[in-house]
Parts: sequence; structure tokens; C-alpha cells
Amino acid sequence: MTRFRSCLVLITGASSGIGAATALKLSKLGASLALTGRKLENLNQVAKECSEGAASAPFVVDGDITKEADNERILKATLDKYGKLDVLVNNAGIIETGTIETTSMEQFDRVMNTNIRSIYHLTMLAVPHLIKSKGNVVNVSSVNGIRSFPGVLAYNISKMSVDQFTRCVALELAAKNVRVNCVNPGVTVTNLHKRGGMDEETYKKFLEHSRNTHAMGRPGQASEVADAIVFLASESASFITGASLPIDGGRHAMCPR
Repeated sequence: MTRFRSCLVLITGASSGIGAATALKLSKLGASLALTGRKLENLNQVAKECSEGAASAPFVVDGDITKEADNERILKATLDKYGKLDVLVNNAGIIETGTIETTSMEQFDRVMNTNIRSIYHLTMLAVPHLIKSKGNVVNVSSVNGIRSFPGVLAYNISKMSVDQFTRCVALELAAKNVRVNCVNPGVTVTNLHKRGGMDEETYKKFLEHSRNTHAMGRPGQASEVADAIVFLASESASFITGASLPIDGGRHAMCPR
């Protein structure tokens, strides 16, 4: 893991949850960081926490990854600052509840634009620089990308797309020594579901229900997903590409009885 001492890692959605946890772990391993997200105040707080005991403070550039101009600006600012890119962590994502009968096209477009279109665009922009550094990409998908669940249709489709995108791009870039993998978290304690509309009481019951829906009897923590991201981004995973790694307490392996 010490290889991160010479690495530049760009993390999207770094202002909270899994993105913030990943930034904190990588900072402790000596990585140089570029953190992006929509909430500048939160980004600055994460950067401050990463700076404690680190050789240098993370570079913060706010932006909305659903906007092409922002993606171009984020990457340019990162390259202007560091001159290279070694790892891209596509973490930013949203959730919308709804079925085929209740999910509006506005909801569908919002989820797809954030969860897959933005990843496609930013990765496309980053690839020439990752080829130069023989770097890698880690996408944050979901157990919803490999299993089907009712009530979050657009989200399921978007995360399935992330998994297919990961595999396809991994095959395209393997000969150029660029690895592409994704992690597939189960229910993880972040603010994702609250931002998606769950109130406090509903969210509490949702987490409690994880005792039944996850083989290990609990939801995951952002730090546990971050550990897997750090592993896949490191030289310890040098022969892994095109993988979808469940970080879900066994949920992907469960079937109703």
C-alpha cells in the first residue's frame, strides 16, 4: 500500500459517506488527493481531516459531475495542480425510490445522469492520463447492480450499468495497463437514503431490517467499503481488472426461502 506515496487520486462525491472515508484512508497511506463534490463546505471539512498528519493537504475543487463543463474543469484543475492522474475513484451517486408505475422520466434521467453518464464522461476524459501513468479506476456500484430489488427501479438500472461499464472498459484498457474495477456495497450507513427522501424513522427501520437482509446481520460502514476501494486501487490488486467486488455482508449470495 505504500505505493500511494507517489500517487494522485481523484475522488468524486468526496464530501461525505464512502467518498470521504476513502479520502481519509488514502491520506493516511500518503496519497496526494483531489477531492470533488457539490458541497464546498463539506469538502473543505473532509480535506481538513485528511490534512491531519499528512504530508500535504488535499486539493479541493467543487463541481457538479452531471455537467460536462464541470467535469472538464475538475480534471483540468487537478492536472494543473499535480501534472498527473494515477487513480480515479468514481464514487458520486444518488438514489430515487419508485417502480415502473411511479418513477417519472425526470427521476430516471436524474439517476442515470449522476450514476452512469457522469462516470462515463469523467472516465473518458481521464483515460489518456491514466494510460500515461498506468493507473486505474475504481467505480462505486451497489449490490443492486448484481441483484434485483423492487422499489428502486432507476437506481437498479443505473448500478447494473456501472458494472457493465466497468467490465467493458476493463477489457478495452487492459492491454494499455489500466485496470478498472468496481465495488458493490450492500446497505451502508451513509446519508444516501436520507438524501433520497427517507425520513429519520424510516431510515432507522431500514437499517434494522438489514439484520434480515444481510447474512452477517448488520449494515456496512463506509470505512469497510473504503478499505476495498483502497485495495483495488493499490498494487496489491495488480492482477485484478473487470471485477465487481461485493462489500455487502453476504447479501448478494442470499435467496428467500
